[in-house]
Parts: sequence; structure tokens; C-alpha cells
Amino acid sequence: MNINEAKDQIKNAIIAYRTKNEYGRYLIPLHKQRPLFLVGAPGIGKTAIIEQIAQELHIGLVSYSITHHTRQSALGLPYIQEEEFDGQTYRASEYTMSEIIASIYHKMKETGIREGILFLDEINCVSETLAPSMLQFLQYKVFGQHRIPEGWIVVTAGNPPQYNQSVREFDMVTEDRLKRIDIEPDYSVWKNWAINEDIHPCILSYLDIRNDQFYKVENTIDGRSFVTPRGWSDLSIMMKLYELNHIEIDELLIKQYLRDEKIAHQFSVYFELWKKYQSDYKVDDILAGQVSKDIIERAQKASFDERISLIGLLLDKEKQDMKQVLDRRQTIVEAKKIIQSSSIMDSIEEKINNINMSLSANQRELLSENDQDAYASLKQYLEEILSLIQDIDASKHFEVGKEYINRSIQQLQIFSNKTSNQLENIFHFLEIALGEQEILLVITELTSSSVCARYISIYGSESYFKYNKDLLFYERNQEILREIDALL
Repeated sequence: MNINEAKDQIKNAIIAYRTKNEYGRYLIPLHKQRPLFLVGAPGIGKTAIIEQIAQELHIGLVSYSITHHTRQSALGLPYIQEEEFDGQTYRASEYTMSEIIASIYHKMKETGIREGILFLDEINCVSETLAPSMLQFLQYKVFGQHRIPEGWIVVTAGNPPQYNQSVREFDMVTEDRLKRIDIEPDYSVWKNWAINEDIHPCILSYLDIRNDQFYKVENTIDGRSFVTPRGWSDLSIMMKLYELNHIEIDELLIKQYLRDEKIAHQFSVYFELWKKYQSDYKVDDILAGQVSKDIIERAQKASFDERISLIGLLLDKEKQDMKQVLDRRQTIVEAKKIIQSSSIMDSIEEKINNINMSLSANQRELLSENDQDAYASLKQYLEEILSLIQDIDASKHFEVGKEYINRSIQQLQIFSNKTSNQLENIFHFLEIALGEQEILLVITELTSSSVCARYISIYGSESYFKYNKDLLFYERNQEILREIDALL
């Protein structure tokens, strides 16, 4: 199955394992819960989906690579304890608490969350000395003499033997205690994720053209060469940071993430073309609706690869602006709710304190990066309002706060109008310079992006709906959006 299907399977299993009856008892006892065993090539995204599930279900997460553990660290250190039986004193071995289980209790203490995922990676590379204890753990959820707490679900992962020489195949007894999920690379699924994770548009455009290079592992006489989804994702992060700091992106950097000489070189050449297209086509002019005849003629004569690159450049800039509009809108909506209270200053200070708590080291990992940024933006906005009202009479707090928000709404309206006009200009350019194939591609990209789809559902787009006959998603959102609009 692909990574999305695997994520659904894992998430559904965790929901089932956490189900309780009316008396608060788990319907599947801990010792009967089959640990989930994810099997897939390295870099495919196994760890990433576990992190996403923990955030989406608002539960804790403790992760370990089991290959880093000895028998002592996993089971706990032995010590001698005296016991008395029938009047006789005996010396017996006891064990301190396992480092792994202790980490779960530390996590619960830090976050206050009583349920979560214990994720053990590389489970099928466990050492010979630890193997018997691991079998006991998979069956009874016990390391040494200590059981993992109720409400914590065991998820394990490993690589197929062809990718790791240390892999030990599980016997039937062990396999029969696991809920096995096999995952295969799938570019189309990864791309949907990548669009919403803001993967560098050059990478997406390149893989649209050469999706056979999305995942590759090959053993040659010169050694192993490989390219993985993790490699593309990590390269994207570094490329954006290099661009932000005006550092040149060269083939030496690319080779550090794409461990295949040929693919790294091809992508390096493509990236140089990408930068040239960005300059030659004057993307900002196209977005502003000021397209020269020369640009139109060049686009009409361009190869398919060049057209894909141009579309990626246009949509990347448009998506950035859409996200800024939506983020600012969300901040204003939340702030407007807060200043409706009878004591505005107290409400603002309370909200800021709550945000600080959510962004603290112990709680931050429970939030996605987007949620963290949203909290930080709201905090900054509320602090701006607070600075305006803290030295004036309380009777004027609401009036001053409302005036500040109204100015923000006016500024947002100007920016959203500009952003919507840019989208229409993109479609107009496609109509006169390219064709239906490219328009269909843009429609697909806009629909796949949660940011773009959300923006269009709020602000609309005549050209988008002209080419996309499925208006249902738009109509479904209107009732909720009217309620949101009433707050603005």
C-alpha cells in the first residue's frame, strides 16, 4: 500500500485500541493489542506519518531506534533483592525500570497527556541478546518487570532485508503477534503531501517530468547509490534556507542529499535552467497582468519541460501570497473574538499566557509547524493591541481595539484583491500563451493544495470555476464561511 493508505490503517488501529466502554475500560486490553509493524524502504516516510498521527490525534509520542539499545538499557539494570518464602530468605534478581518505559512516564509528566504512541524503529535489526526480550515485549508489552502504561500503543518499523544487511527475519511466532503493514513508494501520493508541505517548486517540477527518479536504490560496482523521498524533502529545506541567506545552491550541496551521481547532476542542471526561466519570463510581470509579446511567443514555442517549470514558478509565488492572506485572516478573526469580552485587557493577557503555554518546550511538539506559526502570529497581533490600550481608560479599550482591527481588515482586503487578480492573470496568460493541458495541470495543482483550495473557497475565482466543473467543494464551504465572514 502507499504511504497515505498506511497512515489511514495506522490511525484507525490506534483509534480502535483507544476505544473504551462506559466504565472507562479499554475494549482491547493492552496485552491483546497487536503492535503495528511498518515495513518499507528507508526514507519512505514511516517516521513522518507517525509524528503526523500523534499531532492529529493529540496524543503523546516517544520514539526510539531499537538498534541503539543494549539488553540492559531496554530491560533495565539487574540488582539483587532479598525475598522471604516459608521462613527462608532468598536472593532474587530484580530490574530497574527500562529507559524506554521510563521515557513514557517522563513524557506523561511533562505534557499531562496520558495516551500516546511508543514508536520503535528498526525493530527487525534487534541484536541477538535482545531478541528474546523483544519477543516478550511484543506479546506482553513488558520490558523486564515493567509494563508500558495503558493507553500507549506500540508501533514498530523496519526495512526489508534487501536494504539493510542487519535485518533479521521474524519467525512465524513473532509475525503472528504483529499487525504488519507493507509500504511502497508512490510519487503521486507523495506529491499531494509535498504540495501542502511547501516542498521547493523546482523539485516538484523536476519530479513531474522525471518521476522515475523519485525513489531509486541501486547496487553497483562503485557501491550503493540511492535517492529517497526523505532526501528530496531535506534538500528542499536546505535549498530554501540557502535562498533565504543568499547562498549559492550548487551540485556539491545537491549530492549531499541525492546520493546518485547521475540524478544529482541532472537535477543540478535543471535547477540552473529553473533560475534562468525565473529571470527570462519575468514572473512578477505575468502575475501583474503585464505580459510582453516576446514572453507570450517564447511560452508558445517552449518545450513541455520548460512549460512545467514556468507553471511551477507562477504557482509558487501565488501560493505564498494566498497563504499570507489566509494566515492574516485567521489572526484577525481570532483577535476579534477576544476583544468582544467585557474585560478586553484581561482576555488578551489570558490568551497570550495560554499561547505561551502551548508554545512551551513541553507542549510545542503536540502542534504542527503551521499551528505554531499561527499561535505566534496571534500572540504578536494581540501584543500590538495591548500596547495601544494599556495606558488609556478602560472605557475606550473596545473602541481602540475595534479601530485597529478594522484597519487590518482594510489592509487585508487590498492584499487579497491583489492576490485574486494575480490568479486571474495566471489563467489569462495560460489561455493566450499555452493551452488546455497546462490549464488542467494548474487546476489540479490548485485543488490539491489545501492553501489554494481554502483561498478559492473563501475568495472565489471566476477562471478556476470556469475550468473546474465540480463546484460541490465550493458550495459545501459557503455556510461555514458566511459565519466566519460575519466576524469580520
